[in-house]
Amino acid sequence: MKKVLITGITGYIGGTVAKKLLERNYRVMGLIRNEAAAKDLEESGIETIIGNIHDEAVLRSAVSQADAIIHTADSADDAYAVDSLINALEGSGKTFIFTSGSAIFGGKENGEKNDFVFTEDIPLHPRLEMASRVLINNYVLQSAKKNIRSIVIVPTMVYGTGSGLKKDSIQLPALINFSKKKGFGAYFGPGENRWSNLHVEDLADLYVLALEKAKAGSLYYAENGSSTIKNLAENISRNYHLQPAQSVSVQEAVNTFGPAGGYFGFASSSVCNSDKAKTELGWKPQHTSIENFI
Repeated sequence: MKKVLITGITGYIGGTVAKKLLERNYRVMGLIRNEAAAKDLEESGIETIIGNIHDEAVLRSAVSQADAIIHTADSADDAYAVDSLINALEGSGKTFIFTSGSAIFGGKENGEKNDFVFTEDIPLHPRLEMASRVLINNYVLQSAKKNIRSIVIVPTMVYGTGSGLKKDSIQLPALINFSKKKGFGAYFGPGENRWSNLHVEDLADLYVLALEKAKAGSLYYAENGSSTIKNLAENISRNYHLQPAQSVSVQEAVNTFGPAGGYFGFASSSVCNSDKAKTELGWKPQHTSIENFI
């Protein structure tokens, strides 16, 4: 039985992936920052290691105990953690699945329409703000040369109820909460910018398939549908009985969600295609409608 170490196991994606792995009789171990969550995790059959991801001794010990590492901690931009993990894994032949994010496709559209669809074959020339994230992805993929079975997964806007300790995603709940405070479904600028999306259960299935089937140095974009931010806002207005959807300035998005959240999370386009995962891994996502979830 393979033993899988998950960073970010108390989080939304990591917790849901852990549940899927337990159901498939993997042994699951989580690196957690404090003991508060240890009891709940251990009751669900997950082994825990208390420690900081920037403590290299703790990290090396945890990696040495596992056959595979799935990195889902909120650190897609944390080059220090990634470098430490790769140093600990070098020469081991072990699997390392890294979680990126599809804001790398963003063009800082300020709510304007851009329906260009990225595939894994298209070279990325990211905006300055997202360049480090793409460099990290490439560094992980290149680590295949160091005898690491490295894999990068790029989720889009994830929705659905998580099956771990954290039940809610980030983007959609943030937009719903912001809209409730406003009294209307809010979009930013014209709101015609489009995001690919997928359900967290389908995403977790992709991690399991990548763990079991992917080749070293593989990159997979993860989506199963798309929606404009304006369409999401209109559905929020309807389903939460708010006033009709209205435009809010991109500056207010930046003020509320920070520059990355405002410019890229809610005002950029991020559209990709996941045919590669479906063809190579046999991934068959089941959920097709973020609108129904709202």
